[in-house]
Parts: sequence; C-alpha cells; structure tokens
Amino acid sequence: MVRSWFGRKARGQSTLRLFYASDIHGSDLLWRKFLNAAKFYEVGALIMGGDLAGKGLAPVVETQDGWTVPFAGQERRATTETEVQEMEALLRQSGLYPRRLSRGEYERVAADSALLTHTFEETIVASVRTWMELADQRLIDTSVVAYVMPGNDDPWAIDEALTGWEHVVACDDRVVKVGDHELLSLGWSNLTPWKTQRELDEDALYDRIHALVGQLECPERAIFNLHVPPYDSGLDTATELDESLRPVLISGQPHEIPVGSTAVRQVIEEVQPALALHGHIHESRGIANIGRTVCINPGSKYSTGRIDGVVVEMDEQGVRHKRLVTG
Repeated sequence: MVRSWFGRKARGQSTLRLFYASDIHGSDLLWRKFLNAAKFYEVGALIMGGDLAGKGLAPVVETQDGWTVPFAGQERRATTETEVQEMEALLRQSGLYPRRLSRGEYERVAADSALLTHTFEETIVASVRTWMELADQRLIDTSVVAYVMPGNDDPWAIDEALTGWEHVVACDDRVVKVGDHELLSLGWSNLTPWKTQRELDEDALYDRIHALVGQLECPERAIFNLHVPPYDSGLDTATELDESLRPVLISGQPHEIPVGSTAVRQVIEEVQPALALHGHIHESRGIANIGRTVCINPGSKYSTGRIDGVVVEMDEQGVRHKRLVTG
C-alpha cells in the first residue's frame, strides 16, 4: 500500500510520523535497516543525520590460491569465491570497505598516500551511490522519501552521489518541506580534535545555521536536522581527550565533558523549533528539552549491526510522541 506523507486526525490536524538515525559509518546492514524502518515503524519520512562513510579500507589481496583478507586484527585466507564474499559482507557490516586488489595494485596503493586516499574516497562514493540506488528500489511503491545529508566525517566526494534520485533528497545546507513541516539540515560540526573536513568555529557555525533559519516560513513548526548536538544538553557528553587524542583519566576513570556546539544551542534557544535531531556523539543517546524544543540524539553503535534511531510523531502543535528504538 502506498502511504501518504501524513495522516489526518479527527479534529482536522495533520500528523507527520518520521524515523531518524545517524552515524552508520559505512555499515551496509544499517543502511538496509534504515530503509526497512519505513515499513516496520509505519513512517512517512526517513531522515539520515550524517556520517555515512566508513572508517577504513580493507584490502582484499589476490594470491595464487585465493585471497588474503584483514579480519578482526588478523589476516585470513579465503580460497573460494563464497568464502571471500562472506568475509567481505562481514567487513561491510562493521563499517569497513573491502576492496579487491592484485598484489601489484596493493603494493602501489600501500606505497603512495595520495593514491591510498583517492582509492578510499572512490570506494566510499561507489558504496554511497549503491545505497541510494537501493533506496530508490526499496521505496519505489511508497510515497516515502529518505532525507540524507553527510556529516563532518564524510568526504566532499560523496555529495554528488546523494543527488539525482527519486526517493532520496540531499538535504544538507537546505530547507525542504516534509509534509506540513520544514526540515532545516546542516551536517557541519563545531571544531573537533580530529580536524575533519566539515568543521567551523562556533561563530561561523552560528552564522551558517542562522542563514538557513532566515528561509523558514514557520520556525515554531520546523524540524532541525543538525549533525552536532547542542552544548551541555546531556546529548553531547563524551570522554575528554588530551593533545595526543588519549582519554583523560581522573581517579582512574575517563573524564566525561560536554562537547556539543554552543552555536547550535544558541540557535535552538532563539528559534525554538518543534524538534531538533542530532547525532555525532555516539554515546550520548537521549532526549532533552531546550525550552519548547524537543532535542533528540538516538546515539550509534554501528559496529554491532544494530541501528539506534527514534520514531517521532508531530502535528501543528509540536511533538506528540517520541520513542527511542533499536533494531
């Protein structure tokens, strides 16, 4: 059955039911679960909050009698096509990209950092494009659209792969309509210790978000899809790192601090949208209120094969129901 964007309540109000997840980091299994959530949770819209790319390239190197495959910190051998495909599937589920290479290709890539970067990004783009093709296939008989944006960890090269699809809307740095609501999206973050590609200082991040706010027709009914959570909201708690990116310990325990964005918090406090959806900080799963705005970070445990998300139902008055889910 083709589902509409939103239903109608008896008193005439329209409702929107959506599923949001973020930070799947290259996991094929989680992308499939994200698409399946449309039917499973009976939602009218899917929103993906960024960090689509996996964390590394796994070279599957051809040998005389099969392949060598890096797996769980060890090098394993596969002698049949079935064996190598099974190992490649497990690598993809954990957020790594298997790439088949001859011994000569492997040696060239290993010796050339620029070639390695190019090969990694080329593999990421091919994977993301395959995901978008799958979205169009899975959602073809529905009215559901997946709103997808990159996050701060994602290379620039994937942006083009997100465009030109029937059931996927590339929503980064845009305001688009979702039912009777407006979706404001931005995948950039505040500055991080990892110095990723899509980072801004707090002033510049505020200006960028505020420019999008100026496009809203009804800010109080808007949905903010901002990759980084608001500062000191309980949705942005992570272990403090030192200059060498090692955890800071106090009395032998990791020191937890807020690492979200003051700019994001300021905009939410000023605009008070109905809903704000966030990712970025995997370990800070939760729901918080900033004024009238319901802020949610469903967290991420992408390497486990389970997708963390949230189902939200909204009407003209704001968020009516919200439920953190894992599947």
